Amino acid sequence: MIAIPIVIALRLLAPITILRWPLGGGLLSMACDALDVVLVDSIGLLTGETGGFGSHYQIIDKTLDIYYMSFEAFVSLRWTNRLARNTSILLFAYRIVEMALFEVTGIRKLLFVFPNLFENFYVFYLIASKHFPKYAANNPKQLGIALFLLFIPKIGQEWMLHYQKVQPWNWLKQVLGG
Repeated sequence: MIAIPIVIALRLLAPITILRWPLGGGLLSMACDALDVVLVDSIGLLTGETGGFGSHYQIIDKTLDIYYMSFEAFVSLRWTNRLARNTSILLFAYRIVEMALFEVTGIRKLLFVFPNLFENFYVFYLIASKHFPKYAANNPKQLGIALFLLFIPKIGQEWMLHYQKVQPWNWLKQVLGG
């Protein structure tokens, strides 16, 4: 089936753009991550009805998540703001620990307990450092405020997806006529 290589190719190629366009490439990679499940689910690849990913989708998706986030972490190593750089790397490591714990235990609620703030912080810092430099996590107080504000919507998203098991891609498929 041609959809499988297309989905994988998109997830492998989009992150390379992060090296040239850190914000745009990061947003593109996040969009590919968010939308791949719509494509995969809409043609029956999640359930294996068409000989697709079947039960392997989750591990493939999580592996590809780490792949694209690795590009973002690499870019964040070049940030001159040491506090933001160290926070980014710490949040990336936290995400890896969360994913490893989930893979080992299979406890889905761990994804709620360990919310992924790395991506949100990465995007926040790139936007803030360019357009609002005086708010770009220049000191521990600003960092704390930024992380708290990023945490609020993220914990809601994690609760919906991993605790309540809401599948927003079903709504998107309906909107797109699927």
